[in-house]
Amino acid sequence: MSAMFKEISHILARAKSLLAGCGCEYAEIRLSSGSGTFISLSGNQIDTVSSSQTVGGSVRMLCNGAFSFIFFNDMAQIEHFFKRGIQVSRLMKTKTKTKIRSYKPVIKKFRTEKAKDVGSISLEEKFKLISSYNKILKSSHCIQTTRAVYRDLQSTSAFLNTEGSEILYDKTYCGISLSSIARDGAVIQPFHDSFSGYGGYELVENREPDAERVAKTAVDLLTAESIAGGTYHVVVDQKLAGVFIHEAFGHLSEADFIHENERLKIIMVNGKRLGPEGLNVIDDGNIPGLAGFIPCDDEGVLPEKTKIINNGLLHARLHSRETAEKMDEAVTGNARAVGVMNQPIVRMTNTYIENGSHDTQEIFEAAGNGIYAVGAIGGETNLEMFTFTSGCGYEIRGGKIGKMYKNIVLSGNVFTTLSNIIMIGNDLQMFGGLGGCGKGGQSPLPVSFGGPHILMKNILIGGAN
Repeated sequence: MSAMFKEISHILARAKSLLAGCGCEYAEIRLSSGSGTFISLSGNQIDTVSSSQTVGGSVRMLCNGAFSFIFFNDMAQIEHFFKRGIQVSRLMKTKTKTKIRSYKPVIKKFRTEKAKDVGSISLEEKFKLISSYNKILKSSHCIQTTRAVYRDLQSTSAFLNTEGSEILYDKTYCGISLSSIARDGAVIQPFHDSFSGYGGYELVENREPDAERVAKTAVDLLTAESIAGGTYHVVVDQKLAGVFIHEAFGHLSEADFIHENERLKIIMVNGKRLGPEGLNVIDDGNIPGLAGFIPCDDEGVLPEKTKIINNGLLHARLHSRETAEKMDEAVTGNARAVGVMNQPIVRMTNTYIENGSHDTQEIFEAAGNGIYAVGAIGGETNLEMFTFTSGCGYEIRGGKIGKMYKNIVLSGNVFTTLSNIIMIGNDLQMFGGLGGCGKGGQSPLPVSFGGPHILMKNILIGGAN
C-alpha cells in the first residue's frame, strides 16, 4: 500500500456508508492525495523549483432531478460536506429534471506501469536533467532565450458511487517542455516541443536529440522564407494532423457542445458523409502510457474505443452520462475533470486519425508541387472555422522536399477540409505535452492526439503577398 493511499484509505468506509444511506437518485465521491515536482528555467534564470502535496475530494449528487457539487480539502469533515450537498440539491428548483445513464458497478484497482519511479529520483537529479536540456536549447549564439520545464505528479485516487463502484488508481504523470527563441536583429523566431505521458522518469530521459532539434529549428527559421499566400495542396505531418483533428473536429464531437448548439445539431448528424471512405477518427482513453489515458472517467465509466468517424461517415459522439441520457445514446467514458475539485464535463482522451493505406513517399509524390506543413504552434477555432499556424514548413517540388518556410497559417472550414482529404498515410504517431487541453475553465487536461501523414487539396494558406 502506497503512502498516498494511506491518506485516503481510512475515509473509504465512511464514504461507502454515506453513499448507502443518502436517498438520492445518484451520488458519487472522489478522493485524491498527491505530490508533485515542478521546475522551470528561462535562459540563465531559475524561475521555479517546487515540490507540492495535495489532498482533496468532492461529492456530487443528483436529488430531485438537480445536481449539486461540493469540493473540500479536509477529509475529516466528509460527512459535513456530503450532507451539505444533499441540502443544496433538494433546495434547487428546476423546470427540467436532470437524468443520467445508469452504468454497471466497476470494482477495480489500477496502477501506472513505470520503469523508473519519479519518487526515487532526487530533486537535484531532476534539476540537473532539465538544466542539461536547457543548456542544449541555448547552445547557438543566435538563441536569445530559452524555457525548459520539468513536471511530475504522483497521486492516488478513489471513486465510489451509489451504484456500487469502487475504483482505486495509483498514477504517475511525467513530462517536459522545451523552447528556444532565436533572434537576428529584428527577426525573432520561437520553436518548442513538449513530451509527457503516464509512466516513470524514463519518459523524460535521453531527450537530448529533441532539445537539439528544437534549438536548430528555431535558428533555421531565422533565414527561412515567408510563404506566399494562396491555395495549395498540403501534406500535413502526424502532429499537425493530430492537432487539426483534436482542435477543429474533436471539440465539435463532444456531446454537450452539440446538445447546446442548434446549428451543430443540424450539422453533426450520424451517418452524414464528412470525408473519404478511408477516413476513420478515433477517441480511445484505454491506451496505457499516453497522456490521455484514463483507466475510468470521472463518472466511473470505463473508456471505450469510440469511432467518431467511420469510413468517412459521422458515426458517434463523445458522452458523459448526462449527455448520453439526453441524446439517448451509449456512454463512452468521456466525462473528465482536471482534478477531484472540478466537476466532470465531456472531454477528449486520446484522439487520432487511424492509419490509411498509403506510404509517405507515395503521398509526397502525389502532392506534386505543394507545401509540407510540420507541427503546430498555435491556433483558434470558431465552430467549424479554424486557423492554425504550423511550426514550420517546406516546399514540395516534384514530390521532393525543398526549401524551408515560416509563418504558415492554415485556415478554413473543418468539414470542407475533411472532404478535401486525398490520401491518408500509414505512419500514425501519437503526441502529448505538458500544455494539455482547455475547456470550461478547466486546464490543462492531459490529452494525446495524432495521425499519419495526410494529403489535402485546396487548403488556404495566409502568408506574404
